[in-house]
Amino acid sequence: MKTETQTPLAFRRYPSTTAMQCFETAARHLSFTNAAQEMHMTQSAISKQVAQLEEMLNLSLFYRTPHRISLTPAGKTYYLEVLNILKHIEAATTSLMSNSDNSEVLKIVTHPTFCARWLIPALEGFSQAHPLLNLNIKELAVPFFAEDQNVDVAFMYGDGVWGGMESIKLFDEYTVAVCHPKYLTDKPPCINHIDQYALLQLSSRPSAWYEYFRQQDISIDGTFVGPRFDTFNAIISAALLGYGIALVPIRLVAPELQSGALITVWDYAAKGRGAYYMSYPLSLGNSHKVKVILEWVSAYLAKSNEQTLNAIV
Repeated sequence: MKTETQTPLAFRRYPSTTAMQCFETAARHLSFTNAAQEMHMTQSAISKQVAQLEEMLNLSLFYRTPHRISLTPAGKTYYLEVLNILKHIEAATTSLMSNSDNSEVLKIVTHPTFCARWLIPALEGFSQAHPLLNLNIKELAVPFFAEDQNVDVAFMYGDGVWGGMESIKLFDEYTVAVCHPKYLTDKPPCINHIDQYALLQLSSRPSAWYEYFRQQDISIDGTFVGPRFDTFNAIISAALLGYGIALVPIRLVAPELQSGALITVWDYAAKGRGAYYMSYPLSLGNSHKVKVILEWVSAYLAKSNEQTLNAIV
């Protein structure tokens, strides 16, 4: 008795990578001639590959005139999809070729500012100490959950509770108000005259300045007004250029405070609602590479100069 089964993948009709490459190149140049030069093929071969692709799709991808070609609406949509596919193929191939048979890839995801200002310094020397672990660090500015990403370890800010994840607390967040030393030259740091200052705002934390003053039992107006930025990194850069006063986690500006590039405006550090965590999927709890990064970060935290940070606060 025969039963219906799905058609095996090998017998389904998919375009070849050559056809997709020819189409992508022609679409990018809007020229079969230029595409042929880049692909080291003849113009007729490029045209034939594209024509076969159009026949398989039963769609026209190009408008053709005697002197030029242009993408059809379907062609424009397909171009973006094909470009994405080719990029994935390139990345997967490059990743596989760059790793030896005995090596592993340690996939990490984190916020860009935290990555640049804390994680990369923390991982100094890691690759030399663990040559068979290749770091692959992905930065995401938007909120994310590592269980939804193809990652091994995530460095996140929050309450430490994420479904399917084991979280290890790194440190609490304390924010300080900082600015360029010259910013206060003709503006004494008086909270009663807050309207004299530009309070740099973080888009994802619109009430940060309000909370900063509320913790000190200070009620003032204008805490929601000021230039707005998407990341702490942008706010720190703006403060360094004298745009105004930035409210940022002290650990992210420790080098600038130690060097004097930035100074604290008021002698107060506000405790954040969340903390920074290192998290990993529960399924990777016994993974060798996860254990290695956990030990490395724990050792880094243990030897970090807490006395310097406390002095800044």
